[in-house]
Amino acid sequence: MNGPTTPRLGRRGLLLGGAALAGAAALPAAAAVPRATDQAPGLYRHRVGEVEVTALLDGNLAFPDAALPNLFARYEAEVANRLRAEAFTPAGGVPLAVNAFLVNTGSRLILIDAGAAGALGPTLGQIPRNLQAAGVTPGDIDAIVLTHLHRDHSAGLMTAEGRALFPRAELLVAEAEAAYWTDTGNETRAPAPLRPFFAPARAALAAYGDRVRRIGMETEVAPGIRTLAIPGHTPGHLGVHVENGGQRLLMWGDVVHTQALQFARPDWSISFDSDPDLAARTRARIFDMAATDRITVAGSHLAFPGLGHVARRGEGYGFVPVMWRSPL
Repeated sequence: MNGPTTPRLGRRGLLLGGAALAGAAALPAAAAVPRATDQAPGLYRHRVGEVEVTALLDGNLAFPDAALPNLFARYEAEVANRLRAEAFTPAGGVPLAVNAFLVNTGSRLILIDAGAAGALGPTLGQIPRNLQAAGVTPGDIDAIVLTHLHRDHSAGLMTAEGRALFPRAELLVAEAEAAYWTDTGNETRAPAPLRPFFAPARAALAAYGDRVRRIGMETEVAPGIRTLAIPGHTPGHLGVHVENGGQRLLMWGDVVHTQALQFARPDWSISFDSDPDLAARTRARIFDMAATDRITVAGSHLAFPGLGHVARRGEGYGFVPVMWRSPL
């Protein structure tokens, strides 16, 4: 006579069952420690030879699902849904980080972009807190390089009262960028969605007065640190290239806004680009260069800390984040 049969569990059932038993055995009668309500400070240090680059998180935003078809001129819903599913992107919106980067040469502190402060909502404006956590005060900053003058990069230059937050820093901005956003004729001619960007750009420049230095597209900021033209997003959109000790890092500003979509589809330019076709060509060129030369990249809107590599894929490109490292 056969004995009692043993129920057969699938792999999923076995895992869930084991987890439940383990949880039941370990669960205390009452929580001993209150749950956290905030993350640790958003900073991550990375070395480029002897140069230290600290990624600073200003916060996170999301593009709502309903806005996506209007944000991308070549948007295809079926493709986007597949790419989002592959990237485990949450329903409701496509997330993007807002990052800045602090470059420490050993003798100078150079901030690349300054975040949004309170200009784009309460989820941003964390740069001052994260600078403090990194042991840096606004008065310690020697220079600020702006990749461009959009609010998520420049509004953090100012206090809530509109004064300069960084009391002695020189502000470096491309001549073409400053000239464009301070020209009232350009504001009149600009597409309606871009017109609200002009007044904040002028305010950021005005706050720094004679400490604003208008630079060429390719300018040496410090030994081994230079700006380079990354055209298409704005008229004077810059990247910052660091080379030291045989290592390289390209901080590329707004080459990418939506990590889940634009690596696979570099031709999907966003509506904030002043020249969408040029931005798409630039994105493809930068992706090809970074993948071919194996350059570490840093993006203003890549998932924090925004550092990694571009890899060729069967469909366009992919992003491979750097491994979190404790020793520098």
